Amino acid sequence: QVQLTESGGGSVQAGGSLKISCTMSGYTGRSSCMSWFRQVPGQARERVASLFTYDSSADYTDSAKGRFTVSLDNARAQLALQMTSLKPEDTALYFCAVRSAVTLSSCASFGVPAYTSWGQGINVTVPS
Repeated sequence: QVQLTESGGGSVQAGGSLKISCTMSGYTGRSSCMSWFRQVPGQARERVASLFTYDSSADYTDSAKGRFTVSLDNARAQLALQMTSLKPEDTALYFCAVRSAVTLSSCASFGVPAYTSWGQGINVTVPS
């Protein structure tokens, strides 16, 4: 059984940085999409960044490009999202998710229903 647990959330001033992590257990796929999503109450969950484990390539949505970095520590089985230059509009509940994949481009195309395993979410707040 796959278990994903997010950690490291909290409140940070606008312009600041925060790193959130997702510890994974029970997942053995060698070619996978490991992604970060976020959701604001009343809005749809949206993808932020994805990492394709086969070659560690990454894809970012426009809102994350240049500010966020996704990475994977295989030894610790942790997916991380380093967020810099945070804005109030980055305030959301952040989720990690994982599923199998064959290309990075497929990672970018997968929507919420395509992911088979999810963490419980962690809050990130950037006060205005």
